[in-house]
Amino acid sequence: MSEEYTYDLVVVGGGPAGSSAAFAAAKKGIKVALIEKENSIAETVRTSGVTWIQNIKEFGIPDDCFNPIKNFSFCSPNNEVTISDVIPRAAVLDVRKTYRWLANEAEKAGANIFVKTNIKNIIKNENGDIVGVKGIGANGEIIFHSKVVIDATGFPSTICKAMGFAPQWERFGAGAEYEMKGENIDSETWWLMVGQQYSPAGYAWIFPLGDNIVRIGVGVGKPESNVDPTQRLKEIIEKKLGPIKKLGELKEIEFHYGLIPNDGLSRKTVFNNMILVGDSAGQANPLVLEGIRYAIKFGRVAGKVSAEAIKSGNTDEKSLYPYEENWRKEIESKINSAGKVQDRWIGLSDEEWDRELDIIKELKPEEFIDFIKADFGLSNMIKLATHHPKLAVRQLFNLVKGKK
Repeated sequence: MSEEYTYDLVVVGGGPAGSSAAFAAAKKGIKVALIEKENSIAETVRTSGVTWIQNIKEFGIPDDCFNPIKNFSFCSPNNEVTISDVIPRAAVLDVRKTYRWLANEAEKAGANIFVKTNIKNIIKNENGDIVGVKGIGANGEIIFHSKVVIDATGFPSTICKAMGFAPQWERFGAGAEYEMKGENIDSETWWLMVGQQYSPAGYAWIFPLGDNIVRIGVGVGKPESNVDPTQRLKEIIEKKLGPIKKLGELKEIEFHYGLIPNDGLSRKTVFNNMILVGDSAGQANPLVLEGIRYAIKFGRVAGKVSAEAIKSGNTDEKSLYPYEENWRKEIESKINSAGKVQDRWIGLSDEEWDRELDIIKELKPEEFIDFIKADFGLSNMIKLATHHPKLAVRQLFNLVKGKK
């Protein structure tokens, strides 16, 4: 016998986008279901958890959910650069703790959370618009009727695909990572490692979590490279390449693997009765393939817009469009600019990476963060190009601004 529920809003996916959408909508007083297929929120970790202190403060994430970073080290095969700051501007999240905090905030606001609930199919009305979802819950078939559905299923984009609204991502990043205990971990410094020996179309990383725990990973761009990130990760750890040799003896805690879209902002994200948010919408920064801050920020916008549309009695595409208008105004030009830099980076040889690091070391800490965050506002681009007399720096930022 199937279970059947009726909600104003159903959010599919209990990651940062889904929990944030459920939180914002429930705060508006509507009836919200947040659905997660795993046994618990963040049972499986699929991200390295890098984000930025400014956003953490904006979202109210507790201090015990992240490790602050104030030194940014890059290494290529024959070059090494460290940009040191007096205050931390980046952070590595305790992913489980953060995601569970976000879900708990949604629950406190009034959302009902369903775990062990795998949604596979959609329910349509006579016009072909979505009016619910169904799948398998802990007790068998489970059905949810709703006025709006938010697809926060991440890379798989389960609801969007079931509706026939989007194909599989053509370009994406595949990342493999070990969380490890080390002997000699600098908890305030992250490493990004570039060049063919680390990743032919991507980068490797060392991200500290504090308490001598570190995440060591490899990300590979697909289809640009057919390298298996898991195999490459094992190789660089066994060989103790670059800064890994500084960490001393390493003991594995757990393994993470994830996929993140890298097609740019190529998808439409609002339809009648439906919104896409987070990785389902392709909202990721292509420079370091991070998107948690976008997932939380635009998840909250999606929840708010959905609730207002539901209360108005009209949930068609036009009523939900303020969500897409919001995120496009906020990040579309920045992501497009970052994509140009990424296209340049993917084609670099080891020798060219050595020279690229000489460009990066010219930047002040706050300039570096703006750059790596893909915060390409026109005013800071002009400031950067003016402040850095080196031709290579000007060329890089002219690329961002779309000049020859």
